Amino acid sequence: MALPDLAAIESDARRDLAAAADAPALDDWRTRYLGRKGILTALLRGLSDLPQADRPAIGQGANQLKRALEAALTERQQERRRAETEAQAPAATSIDVTLPARPHPQGQLHPVTLTRRAMERVFREMGFDVVEGPEVEWDTYNFDRLRVPRDHPARDMWDTIWIDPESPEDPAAPLAQPAPRRLLRTHTSPMQIRYLEAHQPPIRVVVPGTCYRYEATDAAHEWMLTQIEGLVIDENISFPHLKGTLESFVHRFLGPGLETRFRCDYFPFVEPGAELSIRWGDRWLEMLGAGMVHPEIIEAAGLDPERYTGFAFGMGVERFAMLRYGIEDIRNFYQNDLRFLQQFRGVS
Repeated sequence: MALPDLAAIESDARRDLAAAADAPALDDWRTRYLGRKGILTALLRGLSDLPQADRPAIGQGANQLKRALEAALTERQQERRRAETEAQAPAATSIDVTLPARPHPQGQLHPVTLTRRAMERVFREMGFDVVEGPEVEWDTYNFDRLRVPRDHPARDMWDTIWIDPESPEDPAAPLAQPAPRRLLRTHTSPMQIRYLEAHQPPIRVVVPGTCYRYEATDAAHEWMLTQIEGLVIDENISFPHLKGTLESFVHRFLGPGLETRFRCDYFPFVEPGAELSIRWGDRWLEMLGAGMVHPEIIEAAGLDPERYTGFAFGMGVERFAMLRYGIEDIRNFYQNDLRFLQQFRGVS
């Protein structure tokens, strides 16, 4: 297999970035080079196919290039915003501040908040407690203790927004423990570990909260999303308990009679993993990921995996809100368009 030409990739990327003139073009560039299926992500995932001797240099170079392109994209986006602000500045001076004020109607809850509260009510009725965790998280909780160590390919499943820069590697001490880093949590799963640290079974909790991922937006994906994580740990918990719990929630929340489907999926912290889809009209919609809690996580919490088992699940609140209210584009939730938000006045 030919070695990837990182210099050529960087040259093409910077040329294409300079040619991107508007937000959609920048989103397309981001998806092509840095997205989940982008050129650099595919390169990093394919390191195992390269000769053993070439992997460290190619891997380090690819990661450095990824960070450089992310910085270049940020700078390009800031340039575009400054240009837009300067272009709009003359219009701002045309506002007549002597005109009488117009009363604005009292605000109401956001549709995502309405949906989240409704989902929490259903889970409370099913015997779950509701807890919350920190949005600024340590990578130890977000990744390492969920069976996603620093060098694991599964980290590519999440496009992380880091707060602390990565410490440079010391070639003289390759086995040194890397310093912990802070990030904006990519999922609500870290609270699984935090809750297990402080509580003993039986455990039945759901964890709602906002998560952040550095990815391009489209009609079905946003860089900021709201999740509800669920965790059940007890004696004699099996996959049928998981299946029954999730089907019961879907039918209570979206209505009885919905056809559901479970299929195999992969998540590092569960085994086996599954996705739940529902039939909506003439198509199947993936609604959530789930699985049986991995025995290593149970054992790391100081519990006997031979005695205790459990299941976990994670679902996107925006996806349920889109179905609940018939919304086709997830970007509507966070564009702050009053015409859209005022449609939910009086909704509970």
